[in-house]
Amino acid sequence: MENTVRVALGARSYDVQVGPGLIATAGARIAPLLDRPRVAVLTDETVAALHLAPLRAALSAQGIAMSALALPAGEATKSWPHFTRAVEWLLAEKIERRDVVVALGGGVIGDLAGFAAAVLRRGVRFVQIPTSLLAQVDSSVGGKTGINAPQGKNLIGAFHQPSLVLADTDVLATLPPRDFLAGYGEVVKYGLLGDADFFEWLERHGPEMAAGDMAARVEAVTRSVRMKAEIVARDETEQGDRALLNLGHTFCHALEAATGYSDRLLHGEGVAIGCALAFELSARLGLCAQEAPSRVRAHLAQMGTRRDLRDIPGDLPGAEALLALMAQDKKVVDGQLRFILARSIGQAFVTSDVPRAQVLGLLDDALRATP
Repeated sequence: MENTVRVALGARSYDVQVGPGLIATAGARIAPLLDRPRVAVLTDETVAALHLAPLRAALSAQGIAMSALALPAGEATKSWPHFTRAVEWLLAEKIERRDVVVALGGGVIGDLAGFAAAVLRRGVRFVQIPTSLLAQVDSSVGGKTGINAPQGKNLIGAFHQPSLVLADTDVLATLPPRDFLAGYGEVVKYGLLGDADFFEWLERHGPEMAAGDMAARVEAVTRSVRMKAEIVARDETEQGDRALLNLGHTFCHALEAATGYSDRLLHGEGVAIGCALAFELSARLGLCAQEAPSRVRAHLAQMGTRRDLRDIPGDLPGAEALLALMAQDKKVVDGQLRFILARSIGQAFVTSDVPRAQVLGLLDDALRATP
């Protein structure tokens, strides 16, 4: 029950391996990449308690020595202080250009460790072992690395492709239900942006996947990774098609900033809410049928994930303030916000031609619907 997806980037191509039991065999999978038998692992304290010992055992079985640094868990770790700590630790460990850094964790650790690898000695190789659903289907694939700034999310970073991704679907069983469902926001995004058949598959099999069905989990992760790999191969540095992967993210990043990058709103929850808003905006602009946003929200409701602004606890700023946060987004070009909108489920496109008043009206209505 293991699949391999190739990310085709010429000399920098790499495999994403998807299936159960990959951490237990990680030593044999990583060994061919090594010039000397040692790796440095960046992880977080929560993941370390669950998965660091099995990884150490797998590496040791192949004669590979491992040193590890566990950073605090949470989005706040994607910041200058923790990034500085990670890079200085790697230097203290005498990690050389020919060595390999391993990112063991969710999207926060993957992004931070990848950025550290990108700048350490002007670039060392790294391996992603994503331990969350969100990281397995999205952030571990494609080479986007970085940290957050006070001005916004992921504004500091680099494109630096991994040498290998090991998406062990066994570890998904250790996720709290909320974290699993948050990651599902990125899974459903793939169906919504370019694969209506996948969205229909999720409507049929999403609940059993959430309930723990391993075959469904492997299939969902594989199909998500395959779509991302195809898009990244066409547009590695987001000059065109890759922007489609940001469906829901313009809204999401503003909501994350408004909630202080806290656990009031997890990234994947923001993506799910953002996708629902993007389809609602598309319908209001006459781009897609009203049935499309209704179907999106019905499926998110079926899965039990967040889908409305009212699902975010605490107060949110007004529509004007949210729009100002959206203007900090990396996708702003010449001061124009770029939105990913849809003509139907599975047919997304990028546009800057969105009237400001329409976005404000949508946000106003969504905020008024909050309790």
